[in-house]
Amino acid sequence: MENTYCVIMAGGIGSRFWPMSTPSKPKQFLDILGTGKTLLQQTFDRFMQTCEPEKVFVVTNEKYKYLVSDQLPQIPEENILCEPLRRNTAPCIAFAAYKIKKANPNATIVVSPADHLVLKEDSFTETIKLAIEQARNNSSLITLGIKPSRPDTGYGYIQFMDEDSHPDKRVKKVKTFMEKPSIELAKQFISSGDFYWNSGIFIFNSKAIINAFDEYLNDLHQIFSEGNEALNTSSEKAFIEQAFEKCPNISIDYGIMEKASNVDVVLADFGWSDLGTWGSLYTHLDKDSNNNGVVGDQVNLHETKDTVVHIQGNQKAIIQGLEDYIVVLANDTLLISKKSEEQRIKSFVNSLNNK
Repeated sequence: MENTYCVIMAGGIGSRFWPMSTPSKPKQFLDILGTGKTLLQQTFDRFMQTCEPEKVFVVTNEKYKYLVSDQLPQIPEENILCEPLRRNTAPCIAFAAYKIKKANPNATIVVSPADHLVLKEDSFTETIKLAIEQARNNSSLITLGIKPSRPDTGYGYIQFMDEDSHPDKRVKKVKTFMEKPSIELAKQFISSGDFYWNSGIFIFNSKAIINAFDEYLNDLHQIFSEGNEALNTSSEKAFIEQAFEKCPNISIDYGIMEKASNVDVVLADFGWSDLGTWGSLYTHLDKDSNNNGVVGDQVNLHETKDTVVHIQGNQKAIIQGLEDYIVVLANDTLLISKKSEEQRIKSFVNSLNNK
């Protein structure tokens, strides 16, 4: 644990979880699952088996700093890294990686989104420890691949080479990354057996990721190298404010992982979901006899099936005659939408805001 650091990315606005998730309080700061802990707090707890609290960094938007400090009082305030602008995951990871490398050149870094669900905590910890060991001992960039349970079109896929070049057979060389496929292509991926879901969780030693920025995203490398003296000093905030103005809006997947030749995947199965939509939440909720997934203590269902219901607080709800729907009551706002068309929710919200 001595040289292990964890970076939690918590800057998104979670628009697909409207109306519970709002720009002022996105889903990572909410108790979406009704467990008594927010997704951010669950993510932090998950890494306490592999990382000390003072080595956990949270990268978030400036306006969410108070939410992070309120929900994670265990971490030092200087470990809350505030982005002045949203610039996707590559600048986010660069900010944390260059800062950590300056403090500890021997660091191994685990990067994770703040809003994922993990059902098998022990399996997750064991997988992370394996990936940390691999990253610590070589220069590869490691991602976690999740064994797919269905041909889902909402995830990116990783194709791996089925060769035993590593002592642990779960560690495979990545052949290619594939973006969200059609349903027909997703079915082919599943049947082939050599495609796993891309979890968006990455592990690498600090030298390897800095070298990757230098080779594949040199404009980002130049920005953070030139400002290296400001990192971990009182000048850091001023540097970051001007640096992010210059940063390209690009993901770490597209900018580095899909281009690099030294990428490995650790094959995993620990009950994972990215909780990207109400439908993905539904698949992980306990179901009643009519296959409804309900969060809320005072929800009364009649002749309703295959529906996800999320009623915030102690508000009462009676629902009759729905099949395959999403029903959410939160922040004095009601959403009723077909589960099969949940990808349209974002456009519905935009239309409402325009009015």
